[in-house]
Amino acid sequence: MARRTELVNHLGNVGLFSGLSKSDLGRIAQAGEQAEYPEGATIVEQGDMGRSAFVILEGTAIVRRGSRKVAELEPGAPFGEMSLLDKGPRTAYVVAGTDLTVLEIPAKEFMRVLDEVPKLAVKLLATLAGRVRDLDRKAYG
Repeated sequence: MARRTELVNHLGNVGLFSGLSKSDLGRIAQAGEQAEYPEGATIVEQGDMGRSAFVILEGTAIVRRGSRKVAELEPGAPFGEMSLLDKGPRTAYVVAGTDLTVLEIPAKEFMRVLDEVPKLAVKLLATLAGRVRDLDRKAYG
């Protein structure tokens, strides 16, 4: 899936990007680079400062806080965006649960894409709101 056209077509099938125009998908594809990680590889280190956001294209990832597994992410799931949005340290480790292909978007490009593709910003906000709701439900029932 090295060519941009193939990546744009693939992004259109990823939940986070569903409903976006080909032009918007092309802008997102242009902003990032595909990266592959073998099963077990650490992609994000808890406590590090964020330099990129990621979207899973193929495979799964495990989110850990310390040694505790807190989530398993599937294709279409973003991660690493929180530390770019609030400029705080990474809140968890993210490890490849299987061989993993991601779209890695550097911080500067990530912010530019959110400005240029407002529908993506709205979808990302909905994803973050869902995480807050899940945490609220776990904490308060």
